[in-house]
Amino acid sequence: MDNDEIPSAPSTPATPGTPGAPLFGGFRAQRSGGRKSLLKSCKCFSVEDWTLEDGTLPKVSCSLPPPPVPLARKVGAEFIGTFILIFAGTATAIVNQKTQGSETLVGLAGSTGLAVMIVILSTGHISGAHLNPAVTIAFAALKHFPWKNVPMYIGAQVLASLCAAFALKVVFHPIMGGGVTVPSGGYGQAFALEFIISFNLMFVVTAVATDTRAVGELAGLAVGATVMLNILIAGETTGGSMNPVRTLGPAIAANNYKAIWVYLTAPILGTLCGAGTYTVVKLPEEDDDTQEKPTTVRSFRR
Repeated sequence: MDNDEIPSAPSTPATPGTPGAPLFGGFRAQRSGGRKSLLKSCKCFSVEDWTLEDGTLPKVSCSLPPPPVPLARKVGAEFIGTFILIFAGTATAIVNQKTQGSETLVGLAGSTGLAVMIVILSTGHISGAHLNPAVTIAFAALKHFPWKNVPMYIGAQVLASLCAAFALKVVFHPIMGGGVTVPSGGYGQAFALEFIISFNLMFVVTAVATDTRAVGELAGLAVGATVMLNILIAGETTGGSMNPVRTLGPAIAANNYKAIWVYLTAPILGTLCGAGTYTVVKLPEEDDDTQEKPTTVRSFRR
């Protein structure tokens, strides 16, 4: 293949759900002339000149973008990841109610934060680990995720929430009510808190998932810590949902819809503002002369 036929590296960072580039650049067939090195004809490799007089071998590097993941696998991973998150966060709240507060707010925050971290580390490279309809909508609104996949992702997240909630209802009935996030104060205060903590969450998610200069390898730790911090801030007042399906599934299972509109609207508005704010304040790629152009996918996918 000629050089002008080889796909160039994307000028903007790929984000969760973005297909990778072809795995190999290909080989150039030599029909005439002298022999050429096989390694030099491989477009995937960068081979320096042989330095035999120094007794050293050449440095060989190869950048292989991840192969595209079928949509069915992405949706399946999103379902499993969301199920783990909702089950863990809701179960901890139910156990806290059953044991008269032995888990404490720190335990509730730690449980949900750890669940987010392990799900991102285990499924982020498959589906992007959105785990949240508000995150999916915010990514799509800023063109980091295709709109055509949004209904499938949200459907998987809602179904996972319902499955986790009714599984917990079978196990912990009749004390399922402890897992529902409801405001303990006024609705205005609850809306403001859910908006702000959702803003915080999406600001961090956008940074580690879309900016090539962020430490993407620590995405799971950064997002999990943000979730834990947000629950410590708002857990006593709103339950620290930040996620419409975190509230929806348990609310249906427990038949408790108190202020559900707060948890269905505030996280979506907050995540849209958080993603938009980071997009505005981050350094443009073309203005950062000291950084090389990205050649690999930088997001929750590795």
